[in-house]
Amino acid sequence: MSNMIPFNKPFLTGKETHYMYEAVYAGKLSGNGKFTKLCQNFFEERYGMKKCLLTTSGTDALEMCAILCDLQPGDEVIVPSYTFVSTALAFLREGAKVVFADSTDYNPNLDVTKLESLITPRTKVIVAVHYAGVACDMDAIMELANKYNLLVVEDAAQAIDSYYKERPLGSIGHLAAFSFHETKNIISGEGGLLVVNNEKFIRRCEVIWEKGTNRAEFFRGEVNKYGWCDMGSSFLPSEIIAAFLWAQLENIDMIQNKRKELWNAYYQCLKPFADKGYFSLPKIPNYATNNAHMFYLVFPNIQERTEFIKYMKEHEVLTVFHYLSLHSSPYYINKHDGRELFQCDRYANCLARLPMFYELSIAQVNDIGSLVRKLYF
Repeated sequence: MSNMIPFNKPFLTGKETHYMYEAVYAGKLSGNGKFTKLCQNFFEERYGMKKCLLTTSGTDALEMCAILCDLQPGDEVIVPSYTFVSTALAFLREGAKVVFADSTDYNPNLDVTKLESLITPRTKVIVAVHYAGVACDMDAIMELANKYNLLVVEDAAQAIDSYYKERPLGSIGHLAAFSFHETKNIISGEGGLLVVNNEKFIRRCEVIWEKGTNRAEFFRGEVNKYGWCDMGSSFLPSEIIAAFLWAQLENIDMIQNKRKELWNAYYQCLKPFADKGYFSLPKIPNYATNNAHMFYLVFPNIQERTEFIKYMKEHEVLTVFHYLSLHSSPYYINKHDGRELFQCDRYANCLARLPMFYELSIAQVNDIGSLVRKLYF
């Protein structure tokens, strides 16, 4: 292979700049215009979500979720330790105490069999992160939430167009957040989406979105003036970002089909090596679908992963590890309650991600498979 295969490469459908041009010359740049509404309606209509609001990032969508949860100092939020920092940070910023949960032994999602033991009288929220777009066991999580009167937030940053028992991820919990960062399946550079599935949050979410004002109601003619009435911030993205995103959403089926082809090619190509125990492949539970966000390998130890990443880079293929466990991060290690989270640490040390992007070819996937063969045989 003569050219480095990158880990990620943003894909353009061809209509992004056309729609951005349209947004610019329509004279409506500040957001909540034609393209914002097209994107929000897409999610509400295709996935049956009650209320969707575009945000400037997935992090901002999570921060809106945290504000809507109305947390008080000392309230506890259960978060998987093997996740991006934004998942925890959103709730910490609202004054909550984060209680970290371990992953399962078969994938990095939180282990629901250990969840109930983490619930205390101060617990208010469970955050379900759908790692690699593969669903957590949402029935078990919602059952616990109903039993203890808790809110459930789905961190669906990686989970667009993925399902749990035929229900779209992001439509099951009380609140959810998506990301359109350039590393995701559907992108706008930076961007996110808040999903509200519980009626009681619908009015307040718009106020928070509009800097703490009831401006959205004013423009719909529902009130004769608007003012400051709650917490909020500038969570609303510009129409230029929404225009870019709309070009992507129009092509979601094409993008998803190609990514699934690549994912399946990886699986077939690498299964013989997994069968021999060199590494394990992603496992998709029977209640979940695969949206081909990511293809990863889990090695027996950190030394073998390091050797693999080094070998692939020497052969011009960029493979990368992923999260470091948040409970043992420099910022939080002294705040953690001391529990060992073995599976989180195992994924932090042993998981490596392979290149996955729309313009990757099946031939390149097969080339990567050939490199793996040379490494082990």
